[in-house]
Amino acid sequence: MTETPPVESVPTMEESTQPLPPPSSNSKVTHPTPEEMVAKAIAPIKLEFLRPPPTRIPQTDATVTDNTEVKTTKDGVVAKEKKSKRQLKRERRQERKSALHLCPEIAKSGDVSACPYNDRCRFSHDIEAFKAQKPADLDGECPFTTGEGRCPYGLTCRFYGAHEENGVVGNGVKVEKVNSEINGLNKDIQKLLWKNKMKFPKADAKLKSLGLNLMGLGKSKTKKPVEEEVDPTLVYSSHTTNENGCGELAEEPTNQSDCIAEDSVNDNEDGTIPKEELRPQKKARSVIEEKCCSAEEAGSTLQKHVENSCVQTDPVPTIEGLLTETDRSLKAHIREKKLIDFSGKLYLAPLTTVGNLPFRRVCKVLGADVTCGEMAMCTNLLQGQASEWALLRRHSCEDLFGVQICGAHPDTVARTVELIDQECTLDFIDINMGCPIDIVCNKGAGSSLLTKPMRMKNIVEAASGTVETPITIKVRTGYFEGKNRIDSLIADIHKWGANAVTIHGRSRQQRYSRLADWEYIYQCARLAPKSLQVLGNGDIFSYTDWNKHISDCPELSSNMIARGALIKPWILTEIKEQRHWDIRSAERFDILKDYVRFGLEHWGSDTKGVETTRHFLLEWLSYTCRYVPVGILDVIPQRLNWRPPSYYGRDDLETLMASDSAADWIRISEMLLGKVPDGFTFAPKHKSNAYDRAENG
Repeated sequence: MTETPPVESVPTMEESTQPLPPPSSNSKVTHPTPEEMVAKAIAPIKLEFLRPPPTRIPQTDATVTDNTEVKTTKDGVVAKEKKSKRQLKRERRQERKSALHLCPEIAKSGDVSACPYNDRCRFSHDIEAFKAQKPADLDGECPFTTGEGRCPYGLTCRFYGAHEENGVVGNGVKVEKVNSEINGLNKDIQKLLWKNKMKFPKADAKLKSLGLNLMGLGKSKTKKPVEEEVDPTLVYSSHTTNENGCGELAEEPTNQSDCIAEDSVNDNEDGTIPKEELRPQKKARSVIEEKCCSAEEAGSTLQKHVENSCVQTDPVPTIEGLLTETDRSLKAHIREKKLIDFSGKLYLAPLTTVGNLPFRRVCKVLGADVTCGEMAMCTNLLQGQASEWALLRRHSCEDLFGVQICGAHPDTVARTVELIDQECTLDFIDINMGCPIDIVCNKGAGSSLLTKPMRMKNIVEAASGTVETPITIKVRTGYFEGKNRIDSLIADIHKWGANAVTIHGRSRQQRYSRLADWEYIYQCARLAPKSLQVLGNGDIFSYTDWNKHISDCPELSSNMIARGALIKPWILTEIKEQRHWDIRSAERFDILKDYVRFGLEHWGSDTKGVETTRHFLLEWLSYTCRYVPVGILDVIPQRLNWRPPSYYGRDDLETLMASDSAADWIRISEMLLGKVPDGFTFAPKHKSNAYDRAENG
């Protein structure tokens, strides 16, 4: 990381655009009034800051992913040929053996003999070759310089030159940052999930008491799942940290030794999440079936761990007996459970891709009271996918924290809830019943549940009856536009066992094409029983928006802030301090520096961690460019649906931050994380926020 550069050193936008030409004496230039701009959902910028739109270089072909090879035919036509899974797997293995991937054990110690697998290790052991191709060190201090121990990345750390020499071979850092992240997946539990041997006595008992079928009980034999291997070319689609919080990604082993024999792990074919990720998880063997296993299996070390790790430790002869044992916890009245009071608290919504742990830490600094992890798929969690479990990670600063899960069936959700409650430390579990993504809805999860109220009821009852952790749900107004239905369900949601419900004021069909319907949210809040907390969500972009919704409907417990926090996370400070913050570019840059520091602590300070941090920083910048500083607006405050026209900032850094070009976002990332690798390209996940690729500059 580098200090904030002086204004003169910041790249200006004048290289690609020119200021407004002075009007000629023969022509009269007319500009729309602020009222006309607001009517067209355009941010009303003061005239002295407006500029003509920058010239865009036309894009002749679609963005080429790393999974394709470009071939030019005789006619000059560019054709893309997708690589096979076998070819991708072979390339990944070859890359791991290259000097780019030094064995983690050797990197930590600097000793070639430190790796217990020797020639069988799937990583490179050539230290000199690694040093020859290692990128230049970054300026600044290593993020792992407080606590006791060593930097966990050793030779691979991009701040290795700043390590203080203390006589330790290969690693000069005297101290190691104390891990402040929790909710990592235990490796033994992960192995049980891979083998489909994990037991869920509470969930199964509750499902049986509700008269719900246990899907696949004792009938199907699933193929042994294997640890997923993330494609290095797709490494940014999902992310995780290892048990020590060192920021290694999902394909890196996380057991006692960070390296592993090449022939001891079976790789996935393509390293990506399988297409059937949303398929209902097949039923693990029950307690009775476990007792009927073979003698060899019963006597194994793994089986002993099964017996010790399960909630039900004593032998259970019958399902009826199981029901008797767990009846007390299952039938606890909702009012006897731990409840969370959301009243008046600033709730940062679970945000896909950008709402990662470093971003949540930034928002906690800026005033968030409640945080929630990104949405995790139940089937992926039950399969032990490390990348999905990474979404449940919690930082010590998150004092009121929940996780959000998404599933299509009561048994899948109930077992996931029991597993999370057993393995994680959290304050509540939120069930997403409003996700509009096609792949989620097509599998019967997310917003599609709004068309199946009985299944909604079964899911909430099964989940709330399985654990004592408070269960909340998040919904949209309905599935189809003009056919709202939450008002007809709101009175029953608390009876099902939910502690709170968040209502996003749009239907699934609307996505984000319309403004949120707050009048309908108010209607639902007034119909809800007093014991059910109702939170509103949609288009909150200033403290005046927050105040209006709270004052217009006292029945609302609080509001959830989503896209507003993506574009300007300091909205949390504005609400706390009840002011419009005319934040300066240097202050915004300091927030970015905090994010980078948190990102390096989370994803790691090696090359992989630096580039992962860069990727998610760029994803975030694709939202922050939509912010218009208060000082150059004609109408205050900015509305969430306003699109900013091209304008100059009050200094060069502010102008750069206002750019909607991916090339300029990359320039900002280089000010924080050094030069990008050769051939680097970036296209945001939400492509509507960028108009060109990095190479178009």
